[in-house]
Amino acid sequence: MSLEQKRTPVNVFTGFLGSGKTTVILSLLKHLPKDYKICIVKNEFGDVKVDSELARNSNVTGVQEMLNGCMCCVLVGQMKNAILELRDQYNPDRIVIETSGSAFPATIAWQIRELKDEQIYLDSIVTVIDCVNFRGYEDTSPTAAMQAKYTDLILMNKHETVSERDYDTVLDHVYDLNPDTPKIKTFEEGRVGCSVPPDLVFGLDSKLFELTEKHLLATPEESRHHHDNEVDIIQVFGPRQPSPTLTHDSLHTFLTSLPKDDFYRVKGMLRLPSVPSDVCEPSPINTYILNYAFGRWEFTPLENEPLEGGHQDVRLTAMLARGSARLGSWADKLGAVFGGEAKGVHVHKHY
Repeated sequence: MSLEQKRTPVNVFTGFLGSGKTTVILSLLKHLPKDYKICIVKNEFGDVKVDSELARNSNVTGVQEMLNGCMCCVLVGQMKNAILELRDQYNPDRIVIETSGSAFPATIAWQIRELKDEQIYLDSIVTVIDCVNFRGYEDTSPTAAMQAKYTDLILMNKHETVSERDYDTVLDHVYDLNPDTPKIKTFEEGRVGCSVPPDLVFGLDSKLFELTEKHLLATPEESRHHHDNEVDIIQVFGPRQPSPTLTHDSLHTFLTSLPKDDFYRVKGMLRLPSVPSDVCEPSPINTYILNYAFGRWEFTPLENEPLEGGHQDVRLTAMLARGSARLGSWADKLGAVFGGEAKGVHVHKHY
């Protein structure tokens, strides 16, 4: 079959900040044949290409990251260009899109639908639910509720870390939002992995968000809320050499002190002298990816120097609940702890 005739499926993964989308996707890829070519379009807050570094150690064929904006509003149009570039450069078997935590899936789906003449089609929209924290942000983030309502499949993630009673409560909340869509538990895989069989998420041929339904799918109230601020952002940049006071123990102490109700995510790359072997494997270049979400975190060691930004090795993006009363002081603390400079406070807003 020629490139012009080949149809390329696109699968969209949504879910609020810290739900585990990246981990689910990368774990999912391990179950695909080695010759299966898959490309990823990743949308993230800030300008730190963290997930490109993770993808370098996986069997991903190509990655496009869309930074400093949300692909459902600020970056509308760029996503289509990213899809076509990956298709033309790699001729992949499939393209996976990982949205930002506050992306409304309808706008993304419509952009994919508009590529029908390019032989690109929407295969599925999959929403990842964080069973630990979903009840905490369900009421404060209208987008999180919309992600659960408009989807082909719901993955219940981190269920193994909550009690059976708490899981049933979360499940009841999700059923209230969406009684009809299948809800599947992810399964544990490895030290920090969580996954789902590819056959469950691929080949669904989604019927959601047809272009003819564009005027019907978002109620005025949902549209109004989606244009509200979802998160406040602090970006921290640091020097090439690590701060002498930044160690695993000092970082552990600081991360433990962060209030879960205020801090949704802290994500980025940093240098550490060492990390205990029971936390993760050592990095030969002492460079790690920190992934913090709602009071839990993990380190991923890097084996190669990051592709970009070698002059700024402490690079993190912190995402806080909108309107945090201590936003300015937290920016100062983050800069001090990571031996860098808080580049400013950014507010993410849908326009």
